[in-house]
Amino acid sequence: MVEAILQPLVQWVTGTIGAYGLLAVFSLMILESMGIPIPSEAISPFAGYLVFAGKMSFFWAVTAGVAGNMVGSWIAYAIGATGGRGLWLRYGRFVGVRAHHLATAEKWFERYGEIVVFVGRILPVVRTFISFPAGAAKMNLVRFSAYTLLGCIPWVTALTYFGYFLGRNWERVGSYLHYLDYLVVLGVVLAVAYLLWRRFSARTPKA
Repeated sequence: MVEAILQPLVQWVTGTIGAYGLLAVFSLMILESMGIPIPSEAISPFAGYLVFAGKMSFFWAVTAGVAGNMVGSWIAYAIGATGGRGLWLRYGRFVGVRAHHLATAEKWFERYGEIVVFVGRILPVVRTFISFPAGAAKMNLVRFSAYTLLGCIPWVTALTYFGYFLGRNWERVGSYLHYLDYLVVLGVVLAVAYLLWRRFSARTPKA
């Protein structure tokens, strides 16, 4: 069922970017960062594929993605700061927004504080919705913007490069990029586990 929903969405995203280029990358990233479930795992990698095909500049593909991410995050922040959460939940269902998505982001923000605005940029669901609780908490806008920018630059750059790296293989694997979130999270978890293991091993006295 999930696959049947996501694949047409990915195809629509790639078709839109193919038709409108950088403007589509920028606009779709705004919507994604506002909480509308448009997968950035399709937006930036397909832009990277167009870089590979010589139809787009890598620099401008990343810039459009980051700029869209920032604008969408500011809009979501403003909705949260002005008490628009209830209206967003009431009418957001028409564009795929669900209450539990926002609840997940709010839980992360309450537990880990402002730093989750930065770290959450690589986490599924949290990345898309974290701006709402940040706005509701009246987080300092300059810090919010800085954390958002620092978080989305490596994410957008990595996704764009991944699409460029896929090159001619895009047709074969491009429709499955919505799973990339989970691979990234798995990689981060394994890296942290490895570092903790190294640290623990170094402190353990040898027999």
